[in-house]
Amino acid sequence: MAPERDGSNTTSTATSRVLANQFAQPSWRIALWSVAYVTVLAVAVFGNLIVIWIILAHKRMRTVTNYFVLNLAFSDFSMAAFNTLINFIYAAHGDWYFGDVYCRFHNFFPVTAVFASIYSMAAIALDRYMAIIHPLKPRLSAKVTLGVIFCIWTLAVALAFPLCYFSTTRTLPGRTFCYVAWPRMVDDPFMYHIIVTVLVYMLPLAVMGITYTIIGVSLWGSEIPGDSSENYHAQLRAKRKVVKMMLIVVVTFALCWLPYHVYFIVTGLNKRLIKWKYIQQIYLSVLWLAMSSTMYNPIIYCCLNSRFRAGFKQVFRCCPFIRMSSYDELELQSTRLRPCHQSSMCTLSRVDTSILSKSKSICSRGNRSKANSDYYLFSKHPIFSRLSAVSHFCQALLLIDQE
Repeated sequence: MAPERDGSNTTSTATSRVLANQFAQPSWRIALWSVAYVTVLAVAVFGNLIVIWIILAHKRMRTVTNYFVLNLAFSDFSMAAFNTLINFIYAAHGDWYFGDVYCRFHNFFPVTAVFASIYSMAAIALDRYMAIIHPLKPRLSAKVTLGVIFCIWTLAVALAFPLCYFSTTRTLPGRTFCYVAWPRMVDDPFMYHIIVTVLVYMLPLAVMGITYTIIGVSLWGSEIPGDSSENYHAQLRAKRKVVKMMLIVVVTFALCWLPYHVYFIVTGLNKRLIKWKYIQQIYLSVLWLAMSSTMYNPIIYCCLNSRFRAGFKQVFRCCPFIRMSSYDELELQSTRLRPCHQSSMCTLSRVDTSILSKSKSICSRGNRSKANSDYYLFSKHPIFSRLSAVSHFCQALLLIDQE
């Protein structure tokens, strides 16, 4: 995650004596960058800690999707806590102060955490895809979910292990470098960055993009032109909100990490750019944007959910401008069912709605025997099986709406 410092260019003692620190910059500039990075650090650490607490402290929050959200929050918290500030200090000063052991951890852990974070997002996308597109199929059990999370971290460690293995420090007069001493310094760094870009950017982004596109098309495809019922329009607005949230998730991830991966690819193709006068400011900018993704995730995945909002209100209820209503207090307590029309993804067709309305009016009449007879005939109608499937569909989607 740190910029490559080519140790092979500093092996000569004569050269090292006259080596100047090209990364030295004015104090005012360091102060501005410090504020920017400390802001990301504070919001990411406290935001993700609150998310972890909300899930672990409330039994109602322990769902399949929230297990992946928990893993996402933990990986983002860890990267923000252990690497964001260290990355900034090394990038701003060009001098490594933290020893050989932490140099290995510093290069190893960010790739591990980013991999775990990104593939947790992809797992959430796939879980929602199965719940929405195939609502009648069983969802992942708790054990299977934990197994998926274990596999994610195992693959993350395997991908980042070369960085730990080849990381080292080199001390020169007045300066210390922390860098990855690849066996072939000319080709290996560039090839590894290409692999990382594909595995922790292009592949998960493609999975999330395709998955959420299919979900969006399915949800938008349920629109019926000419339907003017208030209930239908409420459902339509709720569906649009869900689709917009999905787009925000994908676009935010893409925007945060695209400049970072482009930076390493471009500097790998043209190594002379490393000596450019303003390259440090560019790196600090793309690094800040990438690290800020740990700050946005709690907002996108958590604050847009009513239960997580209730949890955040509970944490900040001592603040004078935070008001926790009785509805918020119930959100994290005992399970309660919402009407189907409040679900952001549950939609019935015109025919289904009219038949259900007819059944309701029949059952409300005074002649109970006729109502029972009509209801019996209605239950034998071929559409009843369709409505039964839709009912199961709504119940499954209610779970997603609550997550």
